[in-house]
Amino acid sequence: MKKKNLGSSVRGQRAGGSAKPIPDSQIDFSDIPESTEEELRRARRVGRPASGMAKQLIAIRLSPRLLSQLRKMAAKQGKPYQSLIHELLEKAASKAA
Repeated sequence: MKKKNLGSSVRGQRAGGSAKPIPDSQIDFSDIPESTEEELRRARRVGRPASGMAKQLIAIRLSPRLLSQLRKMAAKQGKPYQSLIHELLEKAASKAA
């Protein structure tokens, strides 16, 4: 299995070695054409839209067996496993309330 090389991780920082960022003032942009009005009109934002209902990122430890079961359940339902976990926790919390 190939490992990801992320620059923000410790492993990624080590892999980057001694590479130092270059200030924008030292970058030669002369070979990049200016964007046309049509290109600017078609441009779209990248990333998730601000919905006002953002979920909070947490870390939770699950046994590998349980995580495997949850992933299989999610695959059968055709949804991401994290969404399935969210739904299951939401149902359990509403029943307990």
